[in-house]
Amino acid sequence: MTSPAHPPYTRITGTGSCLPPNRVDNQALVDQLEARGLESSDQWIVERTGIRARHFVADGVNCSDLALAASRHALEAAGRHASEIDLIIVATSTPDMVFPSTACILQHKLGVAGCPAFDVQAVCSGFVYALTVADAMIRAGAATRALVVGSEVFSRLLDFNDRTTCVLFGDGAGAVVLEGSETPGLLATDLHADGKHVGILCVPGTVSGGGVLGDPLLKMDGQAVFKLAVGVLEQSARAVLAKAGRSEADLDWLIPHQANIRIMQGTAKKLKLPLDKLVVTVDQHGNTSAASIPLALDHAVRGGQVKPGDTVMLEGVGGGFTWGAVLLDF
Repeated sequence: MTSPAHPPYTRITGTGSCLPPNRVDNQALVDQLEARGLESSDQWIVERTGIRARHFVADGVNCSDLALAASRHALEAAGRHASEIDLIIVATSTPDMVFPSTACILQHKLGVAGCPAFDVQAVCSGFVYALTVADAMIRAGAATRALVVGSEVFSRLLDFNDRTTCVLFGDGAGAVVLEGSETPGLLATDLHADGKHVGILCVPGTVSGGGVLGDPLLKMDGQAVFKLAVGVLEQSARAVLAKAGRSEADLDWLIPHQANIRIMQGTAKKLKLPLDKLVVTVDQHGNTSAASIPLALDHAVRGGQVKPGDTVMLEGVGGGFTWGAVLLDF
């Protein structure tokens, strides 16, 4: 007796996102910084990053809460019920607790049980990593329908005495439903990491003996990150196109990790992609780490930019250092 064939491809069938209601524009953040004796301005933030606002969670709201709302929107868009999902992966660097995984907590909040659920920690590249893992598991026959989520509460890692980093990040979540398909969806993926760059972007703290060992706030060498990001994002973009047998001319949309508008525009220009094919949400959401790519994807889908049949590149770079890209037909 032969076993049924696995679906040869996977496709995204639904997207969803969630932003906390507390929107903090640059001037509100500048006022907070000036109260601490730190100089900043809306113009200074916009010129260096492109960010005009971000969202922060309220006390008592956790990563899994944002993930739950985004997941429900994605499931609705896909026309699926949580009980039809047989794999849950959450990409996050800000989990609800040390363990269990936020994915297990999300599974319980969705009211389902039994399917594998786990977190992926690759910081801002986390969603690209998680989507790649889900794609491989579905095509290998280990799952048929996955919920892949990026969710972050980065506001709780920020040092509000450091004006160069606290203005960059925000909170949010994005999710997709990924299903086995007879027609191509995800065309190719490309993942990398280089641990020698750990020190340029990290939160060098941990829990030990009932207290915090080290520093639990975000540290970043902005110039080093910028220089590294521009190079590796172009390399990964070209690699994933080559794997899929496609060219830059085939791209309808580039949805990069929303970290810095100059990095994003630089990548688009290197790919000879018109800037009107670049999906930009960093101005309103800030850098939401693993949530930024699925958040931007959902924003573009619901806003009528990304349409069925479009060829889309997702790419991200984050602490680790990790980076990667996914090419897909939507």
